[in-house]
Amino acid sequence: MSKNKKRKICFIITSKNHYGRSKLILKEIKRRNDAVLQIVVGASALLPNYGDVLSLFKKDGFNHDFKIAMAFEGGNSLAMAKTAGIGTTEFATAFNNLEPDIVVLRGDRYEILSAAIAAAYSNIPIAHIEGGDVTGNIDESVRHAVTKLAHLHFATNKESKDRIIRMGEDPNYVFNFGCPELEFVAKSKCKVSDKFIDRWGVGRVVDINKPYLMVIQHPVTSEIEKNRANITKTLQAVHELKIPTIWFWPNIDAGTDEISKGIRIFREHNNPDIYFIKNLPPEEFIGLLKNSLCLVGNSSAGIKECSYLGVPVVNIGSRQDGRMRAENVVDADNDKNSIKLAIERQIKRKRYKSSNIYFQKDTSKKIAQVLAGAKLYTQKKFYDV
Repeated sequence: MSKNKKRKICFIITSKNHYGRSKLILKEIKRRNDAVLQIVVGASALLPNYGDVLSLFKKDGFNHDFKIAMAFEGGNSLAMAKTAGIGTTEFATAFNNLEPDIVVLRGDRYEILSAAIAAAYSNIPIAHIEGGDVTGNIDESVRHAVTKLAHLHFATNKESKDRIIRMGEDPNYVFNFGCPELEFVAKSKCKVSDKFIDRWGVGRVVDINKPYLMVIQHPVTSEIEKNRANITKTLQAVHELKIPTIWFWPNIDAGTDEISKGIRIFREHNNPDIYFIKNLPPEEFIGLLKNSLCLVGNSSAGIKECSYLGVPVVNIGSRQDGRMRAENVVDADNDKNSIKLAIERQIKRKRYKSSNIYFQKDTSKKIAQVLAGAKLYTQKKFYDV
């Protein structure tokens, strides 16, 4: 790369969670003199029900360079497949217009796979954050597929780094700088008020100055026929415990309509001590999470963010199967009594010691340095260990 040329680093944001977990990296890239930050935003990040990311951009001083409408309604496997197909076409157009030097992707979402395919066929190097993790769901297949399309790899832990290398990736291009979202958690000082929370949801208002649970339970795309029954069991367990609860709406994955329907029907026939929220800004979400009694459900926030915060977690079902976790996580089957017993056990346990299994200092700065300075290549080869 010419000494005078600034490297164009194109970051893909497809959800509110992606943005919150990537914000510090974006800031590090933006402040560099040898790089130009490009942001392409699309999918659920543009849908008000899942968090209006563009308004957060404006608040935080970021601009988007390309906007992609690609999310099909339906909440089923067909909608996911069609969204991925449209996304590949639209990301190809974005990359053709922006001409980035490298595209940065995070995680295991089907929208991210679309961007990876478009970048690979456009001969644009790809950097992948959070490769090498093992999980349940179709997400694991997507994650490993993106790894094989990517050129630079930023694992969040040693196990994942080693796994990426065993997949045939060049060790010189595989890094373990820790998990970016935990750096975000460590630096977040937001304190949430009752008045603020009251604006975001419906149901029985929760006094967050007193003990409360949080629930985040997303669809399991490989168990479409079970999602409705599973969410009902969790609702019953939490309702019977009579503990004030803040419950977050599911993400846009296949099965989300069945989960949403289950929540609505349960709410109509019961009067639970539950306040239902569709989304919160990233800082406020962390502020709420760090003061909760326990996080219940199947979100990766329980595995990662809560490990650092020491928040007790009840992980339900198979969605996070195989993912490395700290001692703060207790697993429960999709069974009402199993969930109730696990929650009661975790509440008695109270806080856990903060874990550093995913945390390192200066994660975002280190990632930005490599993105701006690494020697780039396009032709991949299998590296035999």
